[in-house]
Amino acid sequence: MSLHAEIELTRGTFELSVAFDVPAGSVLAILGPNGSGKSSILGCLAGLFRPDRAVITLAGRGLHDLPAHDRAVGLLSQDPLLFPHLSVVDNVAFAPRSKGTGRAESRAIARRWLAEVDAAGFARHRPGELSGGQAQRVAVARALAGDPDLLLLDEPLAALDVDAAPAIRGLLRRVLAAEPRRATVLVTHDPLDALALADHVVVLAGGRVVERGPTREVLAAPRTAFTARIAGLNLVPGIAVDDGLRTADGGLVSGIRSPGAVTGEPAVAVFEPSAVSVYPAEDGHPGSPRNTIAAVVGALEPHGPVIRVRAAGTGWADGLSADLTPAAVADLRLEPGVPVRLAIKATAVTVHPASLHA
Repeated sequence: MSLHAEIELTRGTFELSVAFDVPAGSVLAILGPNGSGKSSILGCLAGLFRPDRAVITLAGRGLHDLPAHDRAVGLLSQDPLLFPHLSVVDNVAFAPRSKGTGRAESRAIARRWLAEVDAAGFARHRPGELSGGQAQRVAVARALAGDPDLLLLDEPLAALDVDAAPAIRGLLRRVLAAEPRRATVLVTHDPLDALALADHVVVLAGGRVVERGPTREVLAAPRTAFTARIAGLNLVPGIAVDDGLRTADGGLVSGIRSPGAVTGEPAVAVFEPSAVSVYPAEDGHPGSPRNTIAAVVGALEPHGPVIRVRAAGTGWADGLSADLTPAAVADLRLEPGVPVRLAIKATAVTVHPASLHA
């Protein structure tokens, strides 16, 4: 069942104004910094907030004037919110029971969904006896046992440890793909969630949509600093020029322009941290790269098998990241405050049009 939403909401000085569609059987991820309006959107879709103006339709059925209990919406948050006084099976059975289904049939539905999420063995347990990952499996089963037409996922993996999160992510991918008629909206800060679960993504900033498109395309070619940060990419804003991008302070970042980047219009230069080479400050000629700039090491952070060097300084070097091996960091004697030169080959830089609303 396809979802169409137009929502306007004012809360104090914050103003939300968004519009988006979610085709039946697909998942839309909503990304954005804290305070951008993500939770407000879910609250409006679920009927928990009353917007100033809204048009929310699901398969042509208007939801915006319906109370929350009549919307056929399921909500899964980072907190499982299981009823502590009920067994696991009765927690899951609560969803169909609340829709008027009989006790025996509701329990049969609950057991079917517990089996679907690999939690059948916990049916007689109380929530207090479950681990975080087990409790979230039960919460997934309860959200789906009510057979919602629209499923809302609010940071469902945020509270899980690094061992439990991948299993629940895989579980969600499996159960979401199994229902071709349901629309799903996912709020997350984790690009892995978006890449694994969502077909499309919208990025919010200040209550407005600043980026949208297929998930992999948006995260591979971000238009805003926030999206670049969660995608693990470097982004430099400026104006597109013939051979790259001109920054606000007059610096030139040489790169390859994408087809949408127009000379003289706002643009962003995007490149991987692995494309950034780091040299001693006194090395004035670091090989062949056309893009070289002085910087200072701001921080060193473990990042899987590499060390992510975050730069500080003036000009467009400020905030850039470079991924180096631990051996390279040791050889260069890098530590916060050490002056360096950064170099990026022009062929590793892509210039894209900037978000119109960023």
